[in-house]
Formats: sequence, C-alpha cells, structure tokens
Amino acid sequence: MLSALANLSQVTELRRKILFTLAMFVVFRAGTHIPVPGVNASMIEQLFNSGNLLGLLDMFSGGALSKFSVFAMSITPYINASIILQLLKVVVPTLEQWGKEGVEGQIRYCSSWFHPGIGYGVWFKNGN
Repeated sequence: MLSALANLSQVTELRRKILFTLAMFVVFRAGTHIPVPGVNASMIEQLFNSGNLLGLLDMFSGGALSKFSVFAMSITPYINASIILQLLKVVVPTLEQWGKEGVEGQIRYCSSWFHPGIGYGVWFKNGN
C-alpha cells in the first residue's frame, strides 16, 4: 500500500489533480464560514438546529446553510439546470441533435447548461 502511495506521488498529472481537488475543498470550506451580509445568522442557525428537514439539508451542504454562507447554494443551480435540460432533450429536437453531433455538439449542449444555471441561481437567490 505504501508503495502505491509512493508511485502516486511520481505521476505529475495525477498529483496536480489531487492537489487541485484538495485546494478546492479548502476554498469551499473557507467560503462556508463567510456569512451573507445583513442576515441574522443566529436566527437562521436556530431554525436549522430545530431538528426538522432543514437540518438534514444543512448536513448535506456541510453546514453552509445554517451559517447562511456565501457558498450555501454550492452547485445546486447548475445541477438543476442540467436535469431540466436533459428532460427538455426529449421535447426540443435541437438539444437532441446537439447530443448526437459528436464532440462539437456535446460542447454546445454542455455549455447550454451554464446560462440556465446562472438564471436559476439568480432566481433562487431572490427567493422565488
């Protein structure tokens, strides 16, 4: 096992990817401690600690929701936009055609998730 870990450190590309992933974990954990300005954090934390479904959601977000942090939404808008577009792929022929066009079509299809994700995030932020 130790020899496998030693070999892991010799592969530069894999080492870079692991270090990048660890750095993103650190950035996300640091961002969960930055509260949104103008919010009574103690009231929100009391709401999440009352033992209901919100506490479960807070557990999945790593405590970001109960702190009402800047990174509380995480990647939820992007995931929701991708699910909605996958469902629309059946209805909208252009999306289905992009999925079948190879690499270029896949790039167009995947980049089409970005704009709805931003729109959904803004809509979600405004409390709708």
